Amino acid sequence: MTKHMTGTRKEWLAARLELLEAEKELTRRSDELARRRQELPWVRIDKKYRFETDEGSASLADLFRGRSQLLIYHFMLGPDYKAGCPSCSAIADGFNGFVVHLANHDVTLCAVSRAPLAKLQAYKRRMGWTFPWASSFGSDFNYDFQAGHTEEQERSGFVEYNFRSEDVRSSLEAGNEGPGAEIAAGVGTDWPTFWRERPGMSAFSLEDGIVYHAYSTYARGLDGLWGMYQWLDRAPKGRNETGIWWHRHDEYDKR
Repeated sequence: MTKHMTGTRKEWLAARLELLEAEKELTRRSDELARRRQELPWVRIDKKYRFETDEGSASLADLFRGRSQLLIYHFMLGPDYKAGCPSCSAIADGFNGFVVHLANHDVTLCAVSRAPLAKLQAYKRRMGWTFPWASSFGSDFNYDFQAGHTEEQERSGFVEYNFRSEDVRSSLEAGNEGPGAEIAAGVGTDWPTFWRERPGMSAFSLEDGIVYHAYSTYARGLDGLWGMYQWLDRAPKGRNETGIWWHRHDEYDKR
C-alpha cells in the first residue's frame, strides 16, 4: 500500500488545476527571464584565445563555425582526468540531438575542456558523441570564465565561482576522505585536482568579426540544460537522487 496521499479523480483534478495556474505563472516568469538574459549588455572580447579542435587550431571566432551565436558548455575534463565528470557527461548525452536544431537557429553548440585534444577525442569515441568539442589546454579561457581555477588559487583557500568568492578550505582539508572522493576516483584523480574544474555554460555573439560575451551560468543554473532533469521533475518520485554531486550546487545558491 502506498504511503503517498491518494484521492478521487475529482480531488485530483481540483489539485491539478490549482497547480496548472502555478505552472503557467512559472512559464511566464521563465519567458521574462529569457528576455532579460537577451538584454544583458555584451562585453567585447579582445583577448586572443586559442583552441585545438578536430579541424586544427582555432580562435574563439572560429568556434562559431560560420554562425553568429555560440553556446559553450564548460565540460569538466581536466588534463589530469582519465574520464569526464559524470554529471557533465549526463548533460552532454543530449547534445548530439540538439546540435543540428540549434544550427538551424544560427547557433553553434560546442563543449570546451582543459584536457588535451587527444584525451577529449578518446572520451568522445567512448561515449559515442559527435558534437564539436574543443581543447583549451594551455589557455586562460576556462579560468577567465570561472570554469576552473589554478592550483595556486585553490591553495589560497578562496576561488571565484558562480559570481562570488567560494571558501574551499574545508573541502580541501577533507581531501580524499570527503564526500567527493568517490567521484574524483571515478574519473581517475583526487578531489582537489577534480574540483579545479567547474561546470558552466557561456554564450557569445559574433558581429563584424568581433566576439562579444553575452551570458554565463553555473551550478544550479545548469539544471535547465540537463534534459533528464526536465523529465525527472515530472516523474511521480521526482529526481530520486541519493548521491551528493549535484546536491553540492545547492550550497552555492545559499551563500
